[in-house]
Amino acid sequence: MLRGVILGVHVLLALMIIGLVLLQRGKGAEAGAGFGSGASGTVFGARGTSTLFSKLTAVFAAMFFATSLTLAYLGARPTAEPTSVLERAAQAAAATQPAVPTTPLKK
Repeated sequence: MLRGVILGVHVLLALMIIGLVLLQRGKGAEAGAGFGSGASGTVFGARGTSTLFSKLTAVFAAMFFATSLTLAYLGARPTAEPTSVLERAAQAAAATQPAVPTTPLKK
């Protein structure tokens, strides 16, 4: 149950990161217009302030990293309950079998 919820949040975070990255403008987005208009010094320069999209991308990336680590931890932990139908059937058959005597019968 918990693993499914975390996996759902993980997938939603991945989709949000993809959407935010696609909505952002790159540093070289105005490179063509910058060389002829006198603003060539700022074409590939550092950005002064970070936008809301870049801050949200950083937050979602941190959350994505946390859910990745959580899913890795949950996946590495052994489960006590059987996971397949065959394991459940074998466990049920072992529970319903009568006890076999350990000493041989004398004739």
